[in-house]
Amino acid sequence: MQFLDEVRIVVGAGTGGHGSVSFRREKFIPFGGPDGGDGGRGGDVYLVAHENLNTLIDFRFQRRYRAENGHGGAGRQMTGRAGKDLEIAVPIGTLIYDEDTRELLGDLREGQQRLLIAKGGRGGHGNLWYKTSVNRAPRQFEKGGIGEERNLRLELRLLADVGLLGLPNAGKSTFIRAVSAAKPKVASYPFTTLHPQLGVVRVGEHESFVLADIPGLIPGAAEGAGLGTRFLRHLRRTRLLLHLVDIAPLEESDPAENVTALATELAAYSSELASRPRWLIGNKADVLLPEEAEERFRAICQALAWDGPAFLVSAATGAGCKELAQAIWRALPELPPAPEPRSDVDWEEEDETAEEGNWGEEDWGDADWDDEDAEEE
Repeated sequence: MQFLDEVRIVVGAGTGGHGSVSFRREKFIPFGGPDGGDGGRGGDVYLVAHENLNTLIDFRFQRRYRAENGHGGAGRQMTGRAGKDLEIAVPIGTLIYDEDTRELLGDLREGQQRLLIAKGGRGGHGNLWYKTSVNRAPRQFEKGGIGEERNLRLELRLLADVGLLGLPNAGKSTFIRAVSAAKPKVASYPFTTLHPQLGVVRVGEHESFVLADIPGLIPGAAEGAGLGTRFLRHLRRTRLLLHLVDIAPLEESDPAENVTALATELAAYSSELASRPRWLIGNKADVLLPEEAEERFRAICQALAWDGPAFLVSAATGAGCKELAQAIWRALPELPPAPEPRSDVDWEEEDETAEEGNWGEEDWGDADWDDEDAEEE
């Protein structure tokens, strides 16, 4: 399934039904008077988090949503039927922004959590409301209220406790396969991971945490090199970052310089994310003799003046992975929670060029609304 983690949509609540102009006409009641009923309210629009969704790909093909309009009132003081509410399913972890004001409207973190995003218009009053002692046959009525309309930006951020960082081919996908049941693609060429992956790491019968893997970063990612930093947003909910480094890269680059370069890209993207607790994980210990692997990893830590937790593992053979997972589980309760999302910090400027397959402004004419209403009827 194609992964999509950000979309822009337009939602509109239903318009309220008009009030009715009607007069009571019954045998032996010559002066029945007005009895026009009120219109029904327009339908509201809700966003609902669903556990079985993990991408926003469905919004690529439909960008405009509208709830049902309320029905008009009728004689005999009958109120029109209210419009049906519209529920739009989104993945858990979706942030909802107002595209016009950049206000953060909600953060759906739990299954079946609902967020009212657009309120339907109120139904109009019938002519019964306008009856007075001097106006006994009113022909006034009230039109239904207009439903709210919003331009929204939906942004998906994975819910994970721990995030993986590393250059392409550092072994992140192999590591997440070794410690969890996730099965991301693994190959001998870079950028085999093209979208984020989640894995549940179980360290006991009822003890587990969630690990997130994102596509590898390369120097210059903050300027758009490689896949850029577009997937780093998925690490903003994490409380701990694991920085995987290949201790014996095939291209014979300096592992310490690779760690420094990646830390620079992380700081260029977000100073808050760069200050998150970070552990250094030396991977691919199996390609060297045990003594040589430990000596090389010790040299990397000394070159970096690394004073935080550091672990040497082999994701391919699983050596050291279990001990690392248990250490993470023991450390998580002591770590501070991830900061709450804020629109003034988390809003990211993006290229205004529409993606291929996205609809442009010219596609959002009034005719589209009319067609949708006709289909609903």
